[in-house]
Amino acid sequence: MWLTAVLRPWPGTSSSRASAQLHPGQRNHSNCRNMNVSVSACVPPPSLPRLLIVYPWTQRFFASFGNLSSPTAILGNPMVRAHGKKVLTSFGEAVKNLDNIKKSFAQLSKLHCEKLHVDPENFRLLGDILIIVLASHFGKDFTPACQSAWQKMVRVVAHALAHEYH
Repeated sequence: MWLTAVLRPWPGTSSSRASAQLHPGQRNHSNCRNMNVSVSACVPPPSLPRLLIVYPWTQRFFASFGNLSSPTAILGNPMVRAHGKKVLTSFGEAVKNLDNIKKSFAQLSKLHCEKLHVDPENFRLLGDILIIVLASHFGKDFTPACQSAWQKMVRVVAHALAHEYH
C-alpha cells in the first residue's frame, strides 16, 4: 500500500501542492525517490535560523553574516535567510539525485571539511532541525511513514556531506 503525504508550499511561495508517495515497507532510501517536491519552495525558511538559535555554537561558522546576537536578530538576518534557502536548494538537488548523492555533495563536503572545518555532527543537527520544521509545517500530513522517509534522507545527506572527513 502506498501512502500519500500532501506537502503544502510555505505561505508566500508560488509552488502548487505536491504529493510524496512513500512505501512504509521499504527499508532503503528509494522511498523518497518519487517525491515530486521542490524542497526550497515547500520547506519553511526558518530551518537554518532555528539551527543557529537552538545550537548557538554553530554561529561561529557564520561570523561574516553580521548580527547574530539574539533569536530576533538571527530570524531577521537577510544573509541567514539567503543561506538557508541555498542549503535547502542543495537538499532539493539531493532528492533529485538519490543515486548519486555522494557525488552531488562531493564539492560541498570538501569545502566544509578542508576550508570551513565544520564538525560533521552539525550536518546531523541540521537534518534534525529540518525534520522538526517539516513536522511543524505539515502537521498531521507529516505521517510517521513520511517522517521515516525524511529521516533516512537527511541521514544520507549528512553522511554524504561528511564523506571527505573519512
